[in-house]
Amino acid sequence: MAIEGTTEVREKRIRLGMVGGGSGAFIGAVHRMAARLDDHFELVAGALSSTPEKAKASGAELGLDPSRSYSDFKEMAIREAKLKNGIEAVAIVTPNHVHYEAAKEFLKRGIHVICDKPLTSTLSDARKLKKLADESDALFVLTHNYTGYPMVRQAREMIENGDIGAVRLVQMEYPQDWLTENIEQSGQKQAAWRTDPSKSGAGGSTGDIGTHAYNLGAFVSGLELEELAADLDSFVEGRALDDNAHVMMRFKARNGQRAKGMLWCSQVAPGHENGLMVRVYGTKGGLEWTQKDPNYLWYTPFGEPKRLITRAGAGSGPAAARVSRIPSGHPEGYLEGFANIYTEAARAIFAKRKGEAADPAVIYPTIDDGMKGMVFVDACVQSSRRNGAWVKV
Repeated sequence: MAIEGTTEVREKRIRLGMVGGGSGAFIGAVHRMAARLDDHFELVAGALSSTPEKAKASGAELGLDPSRSYSDFKEMAIREAKLKNGIEAVAIVTPNHVHYEAAKEFLKRGIHVICDKPLTSTLSDARKLKKLADESDALFVLTHNYTGYPMVRQAREMIENGDIGAVRLVQMEYPQDWLTENIEQSGQKQAAWRTDPSKSGAGGSTGDIGTHAYNLGAFVSGLELEELAADLDSFVEGRALDDNAHVMMRFKARNGQRAKGMLWCSQVAPGHENGLMVRVYGTKGGLEWTQKDPNYLWYTPFGEPKRLITRAGAGSGPAAARVSRIPSGHPEGYLEGFANIYTEAARAIFAKRKGEAADPAVIYPTIDDGMKGMVFVDACVQSSRRNGAWVKV
C-alpha cells in the first residue's frame, strides 16, 4: 500500500488467530482476505466454530496445524499465550453475543484484539469490555471497515481543513433489502442470528448497519452526538428486532456551531443492495460519498459548480494517498477498504513490538468507537419505546 513520501520497512508477519469464521462464513473469509492483502498477518491458529467437529474441519480446510485448531476460544487463548510463537493478535468474527467473552480471554493475556462490530450484544457487556481494554496493554481494533476507504479519509481531511466551513448538517443512509421477507424462518443462518435478540442484542438494523452509518458520519464530520430521537419498526410480521429506523440527531456544538443529523437504515428497502451514503454540509460547501462509487467524492463549494475528486487523482490529498494502492482510474473497493483497517492495526502492532507510539497518521476504530455505537443503539431503542422522545447519549 502506498504511503506518500515514505518507504515501509518489511516487518515479520504478525501471528494471527481467529475466533469464528469457519466454513461458509462470509465475514470470516473477508477478514482473512483483508488481513493477507498487504501481507502483514499470517493466520496460524483458530477456534473457527462453536462445534468441535466443524472447528477442526474448518482448520484443516485453511491449512492450520491440527494442534492449533481449537474447539473453543478459551482453550485457544490459554494455550496460545503460553506458546513461544503463540498468536500476537486475534480476529473475533462471531455473532455479537460472543464478542465480550472471547475478547476478554485474549485481552487479559495481552493478545491484541481485532473485533467485528457492533462491539457486543449488550451495553453492560460493552462497558465491561471497555474497562478490560483500557486496563490491558493490548490494542483493541474494531472493524468499522468503511472508515478505511481512501475517499472517506479524503472527506474527513477536507472537513478538518475547513474546506466546507463549520459543519451544519450530516445525512447518513444505509438501506438494504435482503430481509424484506421472513427468511430467518427458512433457516438462512445470517438472517437467523441477526434477528435473534439473544445473539444480536437490542438492535436489529440499528445494530447491524445503523452503527456503520452512524460511525461513518461521526468519523467524517468529527462531531460528537449529544441526543437523538428514533422511530424503529419491525415491518416483517413476527420479527423481534427492528428492520427499519429513522433517527434525528443533535450534535455537540463545535467552534460555536451546532449541527444536526438524520440517519436512515433499513433492511426492508427493495432495490437497495448495500446503499451506504454520507453527506455533510457546512457554511462554505458540501461533500457527498456513496459506497457504490467509492473512488469518487463530490465536493460543492457554495455558489460554485460541483467538483468530482477521484481516488489518487487531482485534488486528492495525503490522507487518501496513504491508504491507496494503485493509480487513479483503477477501482479500489470493499476488500481494499477493509484491508486498510488491518494494515493500520498492523502498523500500531509493529510500533508496540518496538515499545513505540504509532505514527499519528495511523487511524483505526477503537474500543471508544465501539462504545459510541452501543450507546447509539441503546438510545435508539429507548427513544422508540418512548414514541420518539429525545434521549441524551
